[in-house]
Amino acid sequence: MRWLLQSPRRAVGIEDGRLVAPEGPFELVVELGDVEIRPGLINAHDHLHRNHYGRLGKPPYVSAYAWARDIQRRERARIALGQRVPRRAALLSGAWKNLFAGVTTVVHHDRWEAEFARDFPIRIARIAHADSLGMSREIVAPAEERFALHVAEGIDDTAAREVGELAERGLLDNRLIAVHAVGVDGLAAERLRAAGAAIVWCPSSNLFLFGRTAPAELLAHGVDVLLGSDSLLTAAGDLLDELNVARSLALITDARLEAAVGEVAARRLGLAQPVIEPGAPADLVVLAVPLRDARARDVVLTIVAGEPRVARPDFAAALEPHFGGGRLHRVGAVERWTPARFHRPPAPPATARHHHHTLSPTS
Repeated sequence: MRWLLQSPRRAVGIEDGRLVAPEGPFELVVELGDVEIRPGLINAHDHLHRNHYGRLGKPPYVSAYAWARDIQRRERARIALGQRVPRRAALLSGAWKNLFAGVTTVVHHDRWEAEFARDFPIRIARIAHADSLGMSREIVAPAEERFALHVAEGIDDTAAREVGELAERGLLDNRLIAVHAVGVDGLAAERLRAAGAAIVWCPSSNLFLFGRTAPAELLAHGVDVLLGSDSLLTAAGDLLDELNVARSLALITDARLEAAVGEVAARRLGLAQPVIEPGAPADLVVLAVPLRDARARDVVLTIVAGEPRVARPDFAAALEPHFGGGRLHRVGAVERWTPARFHRPPAPPATARHHHHTLSPTS
């Protein structure tokens, strides 16, 4: 399938999941109007299967560990109800949240799921990870591989000590992708920076739980900052909402924020660089406004591997003859056309298994 996205600013050709030069015949030409066509966004931290619960707990807390203990008691009934949702449906709720926000690749900071290989609508960046120092019995970072870990997710002495403990365990180096890092003090921040660790910043989740986020000295120039939405257990919304919160804090520049969901995230996660060039993966988002101002309502089209995943409803008639039937789907207040096949239960695997899970201390 060869198709073309056309706007006054640029034309982008797509064929067999890759970008091609916008030349020659195309089976479908989509006239988009005055929009911004850009590489799909990269979300460096989410828990896809936990977005359907809604926010849990009564903050503020001193740590994610304290939050986890509290919600297991306070929110027992809501957790039990949420765990009854079928696994694929739970994972898809997280996928649609991301796709509606123009995210085409997401880090799922939990165990790998068989569903990800069963016609799942979003790309999952598969990297080694563990939960946290306080919840993982044994942490062994694979040699020469990037490694994600919740670090210093709190404001108490336990959180402050975690960077030192990482160093003692031989885990503090440039492989580390440290998620949150709220509770680091000046010395710990310098140790993270000196080690070459990357930071995944999830400001709305941090502000909800603790009333503060990662320190300014940690986020200053010289450290690679990635942006994560976290799950809706604690976060305010999707990755575009997170960008908005991050901008309001004015701790890093707009250029670094765009890189945090683009080229810096790709480099630190070992992904293909997000560029619009022939041969690159056809993972794209079309926005009605510049990224710095965008919310989910401004996402016109999200494309993964050359196929539309989310489209403004007025484009449905043009897309369906080429990509199959679709249906209108709503995430929050936003309604978009989505491919029908992702809303049908897939054929069960040869051996069906039921998964039971407990909410961890980190969202």
